[in-house]
Amino acid sequence: MKHIFLNLKRFDVPVSYGGVNRIAPMQEWGSFIVKNTQDALKKYDPREVEFVQYLPEAHLLNAVAARCENSPVQIGCQSVYRMNTAVGGNFGAFTTNRPVSAMKACGVNATIIGHCEERNDKVGILAEAGVADTKAVNRILNREIRLAVENGMTVLYCIGEKDTELDRWDEVLREQLEIGLDGVDKTKVVIGYEPIWSIGPGKTPAGKEYITKIARFVKEVTGGIDVVYGGGLKVDNAEMLASIDEIDGGLIALTRFQGEIGFYPDEYLEIIRTYLGK
Repeated sequence: MKHIFLNLKRFDVPVSYGGVNRIAPMQEWGSFIVKNTQDALKKYDPREVEFVQYLPEAHLLNAVAARCENSPVQIGCQSVYRMNTAVGGNFGAFTTNRPVSAMKACGVNATIIGHCEERNDKVGILAEAGVADTKAVNRILNREIRLAVENGMTVLYCIGEKDTELDRWDEVLREQLEIGLDGVDKTKVVIGYEPIWSIGPGKTPAGKEYITKIARFVKEVTGGIDVVYGGGLKVDNAEMLASIDEIDGGLIALTRFQGEIGFYPDEYLEIIRTYLGK
């Protein structure tokens, strides 16, 4: 099966507040995206491709409510907390956090964990405490993944190496995979590969040969888990990525890189048409 993931980050913030949201008012933003993409996605066979959209927590209820009957769009949250509520146990003392139970109650069945922005946040917090052990970050992410999967959610687990780690990319990715997936039902996980060293303005995008090498490595280490390209699936690289047998889809974020950046449903659909070839 192919997987097309959409990470909506904080693209809900209006331009007047320094954000990139030009498509809808905040209170309608999540539902606007679902309503303006789901009908066009119905033409694809759900047995061949899945579409998951990861939204900020404030928009989850409206996004779930906007799904039509037999909607091809799955709604996901942006990571979950490493602890959860329990009957007869913690009833919800998780101020500022997203326990899995709360996300499930919102109607969410998927989550993205380990995105480079989440990893950077955890690294920064640990650094304040004088901890520089990358294994600690992966152990925390493992707790998040296990809770999500054990509670019936699917997980897009992101991994990737920085420019300072290129000479030992295999060591870095193996650690992220082996620790992050320890004790996890891997049938509920898709790996998102983010070549962090190549993402961003002025950087050279990872090429087909390099992406293929990484995807083969990930499948070898994980026993064949599906791998998607998380460095930004877009019109410009869709055909190239689709030609890589070891790549099973992609993660879309920004859909306009010239002029008004942000997320636009029509360009999101164009990326999908280009990648799937129809």
